[in-house]
Amino acid sequence: MHQLEALTREACALATGTAPLTRFETEVGRQLQICNACRYCEGFCAVFPAMTRRLEFGKADIHYLANLCHNCGACLHACQYAPPHEFAVNVPQATAQVRGQTYADYAWPPALGALYRRNGLTLALALAAGLALFLVLALVRNGTLSHPPLAGNFYAIFPHNLLVLMFAPVFLFAALALGLGVRRFWHDVAPGAASGAAVREATGNALRLKYLDGGHGEGCNEADDAFTLARRRFHHLTFYGFMLCFAATSVATIYHYAFGWQAPYSLASLPVLLGTVGGLGLLLGPAGLLWLNLRRHPLHGDAAQQPMDRGFIALLFFTSLTGLALLAWRDTTAMGWLLAVHLGVVMALFLTLPYGKFAHGVFRSAALLKWAIEKRQPTRLQAGE
Repeated sequence: MHQLEALTREACALATGTAPLTRFETEVGRQLQICNACRYCEGFCAVFPAMTRRLEFGKADIHYLANLCHNCGACLHACQYAPPHEFAVNVPQATAQVRGQTYADYAWPPALGALYRRNGLTLALALAAGLALFLVLALVRNGTLSHPPLAGNFYAIFPHNLLVLMFAPVFLFAALALGLGVRRFWHDVAPGAASGAAVREATGNALRLKYLDGGHGEGCNEADDAFTLARRRFHHLTFYGFMLCFAATSVATIYHYAFGWQAPYSLASLPVLLGTVGGLGLLLGPAGLLWLNLRRHPLHGDAAQQPMDRGFIALLFFTSLTGLALLAWRDTTAMGWLLAVHLGVVMALFLTLPYGKFAHGVFRSAALLKWAIEKRQPTRLQAGE
C-alpha cells in the first residue's frame, strides 16, 4: 500500500520527455505507475504487457499506450483501486482523454487540430454546408428538384465529371491529412523496424478487433459488470459495411473508366450488391454503437468527446440511410432531392474525416503495429531494476 501511495505522488517526476506533460498525460502516467505495481490486469489487453516494459512514462509512451487502449472497460470493472478508492484508477477514461489530445496534437495542418475540440459544431457546419451545396446546385442546374422518372440516371442531375471534381480533392486531402498526422505519431513513438510477422499480427488484431474481447474472449463491460461482445460486433458491422461501400465505389470507378460501363447499374450488378450489403452493415452497426454509447457506464470514456463520438456515428448512419433510400427510390420523381441529400451527407463525412472520430482507427492501428514490433524486441529493463 505504501509503495502504491509513493508511486502515486511521484508519477509526475518520473515522466520524461522534452515537452511538459498536460494534466491528462500526467494523470495517465500516475495511473500507469499504480498499475505497474499492481499488475492484476496484465492479461486483459495489450496495454498492460506494454506498460510493464517501462519504468517511466514519457509523453510519447503515454500517447502510444492511450491509443493502444480500446476502451473496453474490463480493467475498470476489475480494478480494486477504481473510484471511489482514493487512488481513483480509471484507465479507460484517462486514456480516452489523452486520445482526444493525440488527435488534436498530431492533426495536419496543425492549426486545424482545434476542430477536434469543437467537433460537434464542426460536424454540424459541415453537414449544413454539404446539404446546402448540393440542394442549391441541383436547383441551379435543373431549375427544380422535381423531375420525371430518370431510370436511376444520377448523372442527369449531377454530371459524373462534376462529382469527381468536387469529391476527389476533398477525399485526397483527407487521406493526406490523416497520413501526415499518423506519420508524425509514428516517428515520435519510435517503433523500430517492422517485420512481416509483426505486420500480419497487427493487421489481424485490427481486423478482428481482438482487444474488444475483454482479454478473455467474453467481451467488454458496457453499462455494468456483465460481459458482452455487442460493441465488438457492432464495430465489425460498421467497419466492414464501410469497406464494402468503398469497394462498391471502387468497382463502379473501374467499370466507368476501364470498361466504359456507365451508371446506373442493375440491381444484380456487383457495385449495387456490394453497396447494398455494405449499406445495411453501415446502418445496423452505427445504430447499435449509438445505442451502446447512450447507455454506457458514466465512468467509461471522456464526456467531452461525446459530441464527436455520437456525431460521427450519426453521420455514418445517415450516409447509409440516405444511400439506401436513394437506391430504393431511384426510379421515381424523388430521385433528385434524395441524391442531393445523400451527396451532401457524404460530403460532410469526407470533410470531417481527418478531424473527427475516424482518426481513432488510424492511430489505434499504428499503436497495434508498434506493440507487435515491440513485443518481439528484448526488454530494456534489467533484472533488479
